Amino acid sequence: MPEGDLRFGPLDERCAHLCVDVQRMFAEPTPWQVKWLPGVLPRICRIAALHPERTFFTRFITAPRPGMGQGAWERYYERWASMTIEQLGTEMLDLVPELLFAPPAEIVDKPVHSPWMATDLHARVQDRGIDTLVITGGETEVCVLAAVMGAIDLGYRVVLAKDAVCSSADGTHDAMVDIYCERFQMQVEAVDTAR
Repeated sequence: MPEGDLRFGPLDERCAHLCVDVQRMFAEPTPWQVKWLPGVLPRICRIAALHPERTFFTRFITAPRPGMGQGAWERYYERWASMTIEQLGTEMLDLVPELLFAPPAEIVDKPVHSPWMATDLHARVQDRGIDTLVITGGETEVCVLAAVMGAIDLGYRVVLAKDAVCSSADGTHDAMVDIYCERFQMQVEAVDTAR
């Protein structure tokens, strides 16, 4: 089978789109701005537009104030005080304006990198009879990684739209895509959005 094909067959009505953290705080000038995001956004929008009723958008919700959070997250928000809600403002947590698909798309707010912890995402997906997730968004080696690993552990078929994920660090993005392709061949199908 040619590289980049869907190895485990075509996608069907049991497939949903999981778009990770395509929010204003990553798109606009902040310490966490992901410069690649505008480049992948048209492909993310194209996937979401195909079946908005089967799309889930996650939003990373930062701590209300510096130093808040459990365990290591307290230290994290001391370091990233400028990204707390108190200093950033709630509007920066919003999805980018181009993602005008919700509703019918659903939004899942998460306080950590993984969309599977402290949320009802798994229950929502299961209630819809979904067994396959097409994953897009950012960042490739942080929140996308957490989404992919959780989906693998929960037994979902994972299709990573590798030209619709992005990062602020070229080297680790490239390394992570290689890992998805080489180490998780039986669990992750990394393909271009055209597939």
